[in-house]
Amino acid sequence: MRIITLAGSPRIPSRSAALLNQSQHWLQQQGAEVIAYTLHDFNAQDLLYANFDSPDIKLFAAQLARADGLLIATPVYKASFSGALKTLLDLLPERALEHKVVLPLATGGSIGHMLAVDYALKPVLAALKAQEVLHGVFADDSQIQRDGEQFTLSDRVASRLEEALESFYLALGRHHPTLRIPSPLLTQQSA
Repeated sequence: MRIITLAGSPRIPSRSAALLNQSQHWLQQQGAEVIAYTLHDFNAQDLLYANFDSPDIKLFAAQLARADGLLIATPVYKASFSGALKTLLDLLPERALEHKVVLPLATGGSIGHMLAVDYALKPVLAALKAQEVLHGVFADDSQIQRDGEQFTLSDRVASRLEEALESFYLALGRHHPTLRIPSPLLTQQSA
């Protein structure tokens, strides 16, 4: 199973990337191949000037085409997801997420930004023809503590993230029946 992760924050490190890093680790423990991207993997000029012929963006689109799913993480600014992330998504082919399961992750300054994923990000993912966009995970800044370069998720956020990842993994199995779902996941879901 191949999963692409995309950190949509222009800042490194970031709270949204902390959610993504925890997710990458969890998926790797399940035996998934994880290919990680950040906005910094793309030439800023290509994003700024909408260079559809960018080699980096073409490579990313090709990686997406071979992937089973996408985890996308973003901070919420002014009631929407990252503008740089929107620019990157705009440069992808129209059906870039066809046959893909997508799990959105987001962070924001307050719980008031929670619906930005549903009203701003999910429509863009649907426009890229995502097969299934799962209910994501939102954490406000108080739920992810920063100590220098390190981030710690609150127990509540860590629990919600693990539940969302289990749902993501099971959804991948529904859409790709040839994938083997580890038996502990199946046992947990049926309990």
